[in-house]
Amino acid sequence: MVEKIKDTVQQVMHQWEARQRAQPAIDPQALLEKIVAKRELPHVGVAYFRNGILGIKVDSSARLYNLNMQKEQLLTRLRAYAKTAVKDIRFSIGEIK
Repeated sequence: MVEKIKDTVQQVMHQWEARQRAQPAIDPQALLEKIVAKRELPHVGVAYFRNGILGIKVDSSARLYNLNMQKEQLLTRLRAYAKTAVKDIRFSIGEIK
């Protein structure tokens, strides 16, 4: 019984590792640099990238509004660069690091 559990756990871990190797690592900062205009880069930064959602910090409400108006265009560009499933972009006001 213990050997069956051990074999099952090893098999599951092997499959999980194989899936992880098959998916390329995503650098959200590099993606941001490709989809946002150069003049906007000093004013935006990546907050997080989880479950296909890219969180972007913006330094002012005017830029937040502007980027929200361009959201669909940015998502289209993002999906062209990132072959993985990017579901959404979420903007928030915050300090850029």
